[in-house]
Amino acid sequence: MNVGAHVSISGSRVASDTETPPYDDVRNAVHRQVAFGGNCGQIFTTSPQVWQDPDIPEEAAAGFREESDELLEGPWVIHSSYLVNLCTPKEDLRRKSTESMQAELEAAETLGVPYVNVHLGAHTGAGVEGGLDNAAGVIDSLSVPEGVRILIESDAGSGTKLGGEFEHLAGIIERTETDIGICIDTAHTLVAGNDLTTPEAVDETVGRFDDEVGLEYLEYIHLNDSKHDVGTHKDEHAHIGEGYIGEDGIAAIVNHPDLRELPFALETPTEDGRGFAWNIETVKELREP
Repeated sequence: MNVGAHVSISGSRVASDTETPPYDDVRNAVHRQVAFGGNCGQIFTTSPQVWQDPDIPEEAAAGFREESDELLEGPWVIHSSYLVNLCTPKEDLRRKSTESMQAELEAAETLGVPYVNVHLGAHTGAGVEGGLDNAAGVIDSLSVPEGVRILIESDAGSGTKLGGEFEHLAGIIERTETDIGICIDTAHTLVAGNDLTTPEAVDETVGRFDDEVGLEYLEYIHLNDSKHDVGTHKDEHAHIGEGYIGEDGIAAIVNHPDLRELPFALETPTEDGRGFAWNIETVKELREP
């Protein structure tokens, strides 16, 4: 099973007592992933709250590639900055979003990471069709390195944000000439209005996704439980099995024949004395042979 967490790269190299480089060392992610019991996962290459390009020294990048190959089994994914808005009609924000995405794609190539994950963003008045057109324009303006694929993440669907409905995901695939994929976030999918609480509900939702988008585009799953119920559009993650999806729903997801071979990355909270290690172990316990 390929399951892991979104881990931090922050700090000097955690694997060395002698090196104290003046930068956040991406190699930290590998060792943190192993410590949590994961074998794949997700990272930010820089702070997601500011416009800042990744700065990854070649020594650290080479170490990340080598240690990932040695210690992990599944693929990494880079999550883009929270500031990126592919759907925006605002020229300045569009330019910054394009530049940020291009930098992340180049970082992915440097690190040997096959995926860069991004939200569609908010159309802020451009409308659904206009927002999807804007997003396709940004994506098709990017130079995507060979071996790297952009993944569009499903959204909780609040306000003018796009990606909460399967037809939005299908719409961006139809509009772009770039070979993109999809990352489903289970908590987002639930609160956007898709039931995932029982095996029957999961099977129905997966079937609708296949009909409207196509399972062949689904590359990664953010496996999160939700503190809020179906259709609330409130994005707040819960410990695995303790939210509104619950153990039955999570078990149905990780054992579903169309999903079980995909990589799962957790973005669950660290609270109540529990963090990624507890949540990853819980997922493994729910997985059937």
